Amino acid sequence: MIEFKNSETSKNLMRAFAGESQARNRYTIAAGIACQQKLPVIEQIFKFTADQEKEHATIFYNHLKELNGEVINIDGSYPVNNSTSILELLRSAEHNEFEEYDSVYKSFAKTAKEEGFGQVAASFEMIAAIEKVHGERFKEFAELMEKDMLFASTEVESWMCLNCGHIHTGAKVPLFCPVCQHEQGYFIRLTKAPYTG
Repeated sequence: MIEFKNSETSKNLMRAFAGESQARNRYTIAAGIACQQKLPVIEQIFKFTADQEKEHATIFYNHLKELNGEVINIDGSYPVNNSTSILELLRSAEHNEFEEYDSVYKSFAKTAKEEGFGQVAASFEMIAAIEKVHGERFKEFAELMEKDMLFASTEVESWMCLNCGHIHTGAKVPLFCPVCQHEQGYFIRLTKAPYTG
């Protein structure tokens, strides 16, 4: 088995830590833009995902504990997604998450297995599956925006106000929540709302 300090796996862990840290910051910035554009529902999706990316970064960083005090030199390519278009930000996030899922973390897991670091390989594989879920979520909300269906449906649905919890039933959400008077941007399909079941 290769020594961890000299392994490609240790470098891949640092690349993953850097990538997850950057993703967290990109999503936090995107959340701020969504807030400015009065789209709290999209803001919350970016914040929710950013928190999970922080946890992924922590997991990868913890695998490097035995190298405490060392410096790991890495190369890597990281995306620049600097836009004020929420749709562009969602689509960029979708692309980046699917790339992590399909090529980056799968190859990192393969390398870790080959070098004899099974626990690290398992982390890469499990987090890759989570990144796929992130990509699918960003894709779904991007498609809703493209179809102008973020706050409307072709059938009657239940919608939750993320501010006060009011449940509205209808094919379209009101411009303002009848309970707390927060704008339409706070509504999310009840099936997509956190903590509903």
